[in-house]
Order: sequence, then C-alpha cells, then structure tokens
Amino acid sequence: MKIENSSEVTLHFTIKLKDGSVADSTYSSGKPAKFIMGDGSLSDNFEKCLLGLESEQSKSIELNAEDAFGLPNPDNIHHMDRNRFMGDAVAEVGTIMAFSGPDGMDIPGIITEIAGDSVTVDFNHPLAGQDVIFDVEIVAVG
Repeated sequence: MKIENSSEVTLHFTIKLKDGSVADSTYSSGKPAKFIMGDGSLSDNFEKCLLGLESEQSKSIELNAEDAFGLPNPDNIHHMDRNRFMGDAVAEVGTIMAFSGPDGMDIPGIITEIAGDSVTVDFNHPLAGQDVIFDVEIVAVG
C-alpha cells in the first residue's frame, strides 16, 4: 500500500544536519514513529516527499529550514526573573527545561543567557533555522 493523504504511517527516521551530525533518531529507542498524513505533525513539504512511498522503502529527504522546523521566531524568546528558578530548577545556560504553557501543557525551553537577575529562555524548536536531512524507512502504511 502506498502512502496517501490520511494514511497511517509507521516509520523510522534519522534527522541529520548538513554537517552529517545526527540530531535525532528513532533507531536509538528502537521504536518507530507513527502519525497520520495530514494531521499537522509534519510540515506539508515533508509530507509531500513521503507520498507514494510503500512499506520497506527508504528515502533521504533534504529540507530547508522553512520546510522542516521553521525559522526562529523572536516572539518565542522570553526573559524571566531568575527567582523563578529556585530549588530543583537551577538556571544554567544550555539547560532544557519544561515550562507550563497557557493551556497547561509543558513547553520545552532552552536557557540561552543569564545576566544578573534575568534568564533568557528560547522556546523555538532546537532545530529551527537548520536545514536538515531526514533519512526515512517506511515500516508500515495503513
């Protein structure tokens, strides 16, 4: 069965940066990813690259930043008072922390700067602004 709009797809993927370094991979957990075409979990351009693939097919897909995880949005960078990071929540540059969003869901943020009592947190996707290569292996199409 070929991947079409609304198909349920199970796949393994490896995301690589242009320099060849691996940013993420389902192989490390041994569990493939599952999604439904058109559910919004992947960019439209990425989904277009998957259309027509079948079980057991593999493909390498190069995506520009705009078509992968988007460009960094300056509105996703927030400055917070350092006293919000007391107890277990130690503020250190490079730390990824979960913050409660307006809907109560956790949103990951990366601490990018600490200056006096101000902590800068970037809520952009860590791969925003990066051109990436997706190596995909289709496990099943339903």
